[in-house]
Amino acid sequence: MSSGFSFKVGKQLPNRLGRTGQISTPHGVINTPAFIPVGTKATLKSVLPESLTELGAQAVLANAYHLYLQPGSDLVDQAGGLGKFMNWSGPTFTDSGGFQVLSLGVGFKKVIAMDENTFESDEVIADDKERLAHVDDDGVTFKSHLDGSLHRFTPEVSMQVQHQLGADIIFGFDECTTLHNTRSYQEKALERTRLWAIRCLQEHERLTIERKDKPYQALFGVLQGAQYEDLRRKAAKDLSQMNVAGRSFDGFGIGGALDKKSLGDILKWVNEELPADKPRHFLGIGEPDDLFIGVENGADTFDCVAPSRQARTSSVFTKDGRVNISNAPHRREFFPIEQDCNCYTCKNYTRAYLCHLFRAKEMVAATLATIHNQHFIVGLVAKMRLAIENGTFFEFKDQFMLRYYGNQ
Repeated sequence: MSSGFSFKVGKQLPNRLGRTGQISTPHGVINTPAFIPVGTKATLKSVLPESLTELGAQAVLANAYHLYLQPGSDLVDQAGGLGKFMNWSGPTFTDSGGFQVLSLGVGFKKVIAMDENTFESDEVIADDKERLAHVDDDGVTFKSHLDGSLHRFTPEVSMQVQHQLGADIIFGFDECTTLHNTRSYQEKALERTRLWAIRCLQEHERLTIERKDKPYQALFGVLQGAQYEDLRRKAAKDLSQMNVAGRSFDGFGIGGALDKKSLGDILKWVNEELPADKPRHFLGIGEPDDLFIGVENGADTFDCVAPSRQARTSSVFTKDGRVNISNAPHRREFFPIEQDCNCYTCKNYTRAYLCHLFRAKEMVAATLATIHNQHFIVGLVAKMRLAIENGTFFEFKDQFMLRYYGNQ
């Protein structure tokens, strides 16, 4: 692989696609499988960047679309790149803005896990939402959700923005469809994404040469194809074989709207086609059961806003399932969220105090709950990694799932 970036496969999960590994970047190593906390706007909401290491994070992912709009990717570049700008010394990821094509276009915000059987339409849009993004073969025209100003993203612009942001791992620009789009539209979008991937590789090569004084940024191609096996396998073959002027993708992102029931199948389809010596990132996945399915079926890294978003609504993770810490039963519980948790929150505060903070609408409530939730999910995937190394993955999975989901 290119200078400054490499991936080494560790131990394989018996009779499965899952494995451990090690991604090396210019800003440090990521031991995989790993959960990557999302710091959308160069910050994990309500948590100091310095706290990320203490809660166990190995890397952080930010959003190219949001940082392009505010404060501007040129400003981040001038500041020395994403990591320096946010005072985070570890590895960084940025996604391409492709997901915002879906969320702005159809108004479903962060929802990608849908039921494929509800309806089918290529003009799907959420109730009471304006379509802010319009896709054509060259790129996407969109209105800023901040001020209504008009902008244009193409594969080249996405690469330029992400190079300015300076993340260690960046993603190709793709069209993220919904499960409600017709089969014919999924085919059209898949071909559009394939052609965009070629343009991303071309522009990535040009910028890598132009900015040779900067650390190398690894480019991951993004696989779409919704719930269709033939489309998913085609995407994996197309992107894994793609080569532009000697440049190929350094890894792959598995994206798109997903029917939760099909997660394992989709991962199996694509990972059977993708080269084993390159890392695979599963975009937007963060629930415990989905993470087990992801690891078992060969995903190396994950990201999702869910642990932080749920924390801000007072929903916290425990080994016995999620708990709404603001509910009345917790008002007089003078013990931590989890008795054996060693996160900062559990070492220093009680459920009763968190319950009070949420009910009093104190801002620090979100901080303490987010620290715990991120520590829980990051730690859960780290335990999966250790269990693969120890040969106890399936026993660990069964024990965790029985306790976590058996009590809900």
